[in-house]
Amino acid sequence: MRYLLEISFNGTNYQGWQVQPNGTTVQEVLNNALSVITRQQVETVGCGRTDTGVHARQYFAHFDCDQELPSNFLRSLNGILPYDIAVHHVRPVSSEFSARFNAVSRTYEYLITFEKNPFYHMLATRWYLALDIEAMNIACNSMLGERDFCSFSKVNTDVKHYTCNLMSARWYYRNDLLVFEVTANRFLRNMVRAMVGTLVLVGEGKIDQQKFMDILESKDRKNAGVSVPAHGLYLVGIEF
Repeated sequence: MRYLLEISFNGTNYQGWQVQPNGTTVQEVLNNALSVITRQQVETVGCGRTDTGVHARQYFAHFDCDQELPSNFLRSLNGILPYDIAVHHVRPVSSEFSARFNAVSRTYEYLITFEKNPFYHMLATRWYLALDIEAMNIACNSMLGERDFCSFSKVNTDVKHYTCNLMSARWYYRNDLLVFEVTANRFLRNMVRAMVGTLVLVGEGKIDQQKFMDILESKDRKNAGVSVPAHGLYLVGIEF
């Protein structure tokens, strides 16, 4: 049987989602816990990769198991998992379902704080300069639709193309946090962090709207801004 898990995690202590040979990852920890519970080797398939230090409020992964799960499965699994990974729901799905390939959109948020706040340590990025939110939102609107986002991607990745359909992107205030929210059918490696690093240059008045578009259309990562720190980035929604 195939099961779908909905989880969340604080990525501070992990080298991203996907199993790697040189560091602890969320997938590795989840696989090990599931293997203990089911008493068989379990390999999960996630809805996408997250980079080192990136968090997820909503993440999905599926796994196959040749037995029905007990009624106390969630309680037992959460009892084994560390404090920074939680499983919220589990349900059976079709054997054809894929957490990765059936996802039609993903939504990320990037959080910025303008004040020193111990409760945002490693959970939001502190910014020291004033930002023009209106100018940043104009730049966001210019990115919408299907286009090549190579300028905001890590180079030498294993993707076949750099085209993404950006469905929405906006900056807004949520209480004392400045939030960048972006939804697309897919995201390239480092894309949101590079996007934010370039948009804040608009907000600081260091580049204008035309320069921003020139960077986007250049398809050259060297022209864009630096990648902002990973700890401000959250995967917050998946649509199937």
